[in-house]
Amino acid sequence: MSAMTDPASVYPAALRLAGRRAVVIGAGPVAQRRVLGLLDARADVLVVAPEATPAIEALADGGEIVWERRPYRAGDLAEAWYAVAAADDPAVNGAVAREAEAGRVFCSRADSAEDSTAWTPAVGRHDGVTVSVIGGGDPRRAVDVRDGVLEGLRDGTLAAPHHRGRTPGVALVGGGPGDPDLITVRGRRLLAEADVVVADRLGPRGLLDELAHDVEIIDASKIPYGRALAQEAINELLVERAKAGKFVVRLKGGDPFVFGRGFEEVLACAEAGVPCSVVPGITSSISVPALAGIPVTHRGVAHEFTVVSGHVAPDNPKSLVDWEALGRMTGTLVILMGIERIGAIAATLVANGRDAQTPVAVIQEGTMPGERRVQTTLALIEAAVAEAGIRPPAIVVVGPTVGLT
Repeated sequence: MSAMTDPASVYPAALRLAGRRAVVIGAGPVAQRRVLGLLDARADVLVVAPEATPAIEALADGGEIVWERRPYRAGDLAEAWYAVAAADDPAVNGAVAREAEAGRVFCSRADSAEDSTAWTPAVGRHDGVTVSVIGGGDPRRAVDVRDGVLEGLRDGTLAAPHHRGRTPGVALVGGGPGDPDLITVRGRRLLAEADVVVADRLGPRGLLDELAHDVEIIDASKIPYGRALAQEAINELLVERAKAGKFVVRLKGGDPFVFGRGFEEVLACAEAGVPCSVVPGITSSISVPALAGIPVTHRGVAHEFTVVSGHVAPDNPKSLVDWEALGRMTGTLVILMGIERIGAIAATLVANGRDAQTPVAVIQEGTMPGERRVQTTLALIEAAVAEAGIRPPAIVVVGPTVGLT
């Protein structure tokens, strides 16, 4: 390996070509890829070639590039900051490389790495991060490494936290049903950037072990306030930390706006003038049944599904659920936070029209290692739950789709 092609002799740098002239000699498939990359960098692109691919011709017709339909001639690099020699004729590429060298213009010669003063890396971008990989003369290796890094950035297994220009504030992140793998890509990325994490009991707590040692982790279920004041205390905590210049992630189970009181936290931040964003999560009302093999809808079986909270009994004046209407419906009913009142709920549904033999499934700690499942009917659900010792958190699914499994 010569010094010219030794990767150790390359000084990596990122060129800021926005508004600056980049000249591409040639307009075939290789040149086309380079042109697209230069356009991504917002360079002022001039293409010189007698013929061009349809894509390059379309870019020229659309005014995105300038295409001079002629052969290369000396002087074409006079105003260039960067050049690409990608003609079909090696002699032309050689002439371009020599002009570039004489004019101190960095030049990538597509047919000869050794005669190039600039190598084109495998490039990818994610959330403001540019990944640029040189494979030591092995383009496929460079692409594989690039793709591996990008995949890690996208799924959160490779952290790239912001340390400059980050605005203090709050992000409400839906953590999904519990399995750490079911948090969204954006949610995992923001979690890796947090200064403070306020976590719910039902959030994906396994992800907390991955945080840096200096991240403040606050268990929202153990905030030392009376139960009636717990939400107000959480709101105050989010605002206080954000106003102290911290980026706070409020890690919630499921989705922040599905029985998660997330909008209360959004309002509290808005009233305090604290920036707040919301990252939707995979709600347990759909994901837990799905992973247990229960579809909430199925052609010819259920054309609707309804999600309700069962934390208030059907006969409680504070209940906002129309249990009588749910009894008349024939679709799938998903009940969250209802396991402690399942007997009263089942009786109310049957009294208002649901068949007592309607299949019911109860899934405790869905997606987690301790997951348990009971399947029976509305008539027998209370006894089955008691016999199995099912406790919260558990999801109840009522309807004919339960019987499909």
